[in-house]
Amino acid sequence: MNEDKPGHDNGDRSWIDKITLLFSSEPRNRGDLEDVLEVAAENDVIDADARNIMEGAMQVSDMQARDIMVPRAQMRVIKAESTLEELLPQIIESAHSRYPVVGESSDDILGILLAKDLLPQILEPSRDNFDIKNLLRPTVVVPESKRLNVLLREFRENRNHMAIVIDEYGGVAGLVTIEDVLEEIVGEIEDETDAQADRFIRKISSDDFLIKALTPIDDFNEYFESKFSDEEFDTIGGLVIHAFGHMPTRNEVATIDNYEFKVINADQRKIHSLRMRPLHS
Repeated sequence: MNEDKPGHDNGDRSWIDKITLLFSSEPRNRGDLEDVLEVAAENDVIDADARNIMEGAMQVSDMQARDIMVPRAQMRVIKAESTLEELLPQIIESAHSRYPVVGESSDDILGILLAKDLLPQILEPSRDNFDIKNLLRPTVVVPESKRLNVLLREFRENRNHMAIVIDEYGGVAGLVTIEDVLEEIVGEIEDETDAQADRFIRKISSDDFLIKALTPIDDFNEYFESKFSDEEFDTIGGLVIHAFGHMPTRNEVATIDNYEFKVINADQRKIHSLRMRPLHS
């Protein structure tokens, strides 16, 4: 005999009971939280964007600065001896708002230059006494192993937007910005200065690349001169999930043709970012 009250659906009671059960005590692990999010999303308690942000925030706690940093070879730096006339074309061309300023080498970071700090200098009638060192902000330095959730908190508390990442020997490995961290939580943040290739594929070294899972297969093929088919899947993420045969978790590795893909950031429904290494036959 069905004892359910009129107007109540068994399915509704099932998910409500599940949420009630999960919240009847403190969540024991991440799995409990993911179960709550899954049930809530399936029943329209939260929308897909909210779920993605929550899952992204949890993923970030497992990630380190080395996973998302702009590698040293791709850093846009300014030399301390540059004149104002030499600086302006560089800043206009790159359109960034912050630049590491280096001394004798790329490991000698003297400080961070904000592009807006140059504006008053342009209006100066005489530029003979221009010295970039007078405009520099302090450099924030973090190790490659710095957890992104901790870094984000420090960015907010100290009102910094950029940190220089150093390796175990104290050399500069790259840089990371608050925007880089936020993108791992909320997804891609595009602006009018982003180049298509820069948004999807980032070269770490000659045989190491950071790949966004949303990279179109056509773009990947063009960049690496590969021949992946796009008949079944549109993106590299879709291709990699198919190769796994299941939804992979962080640090799982799959080899497709002559390319090794390692999952860097993923949730229960999709991959967000990958590290790719070409395998030389």
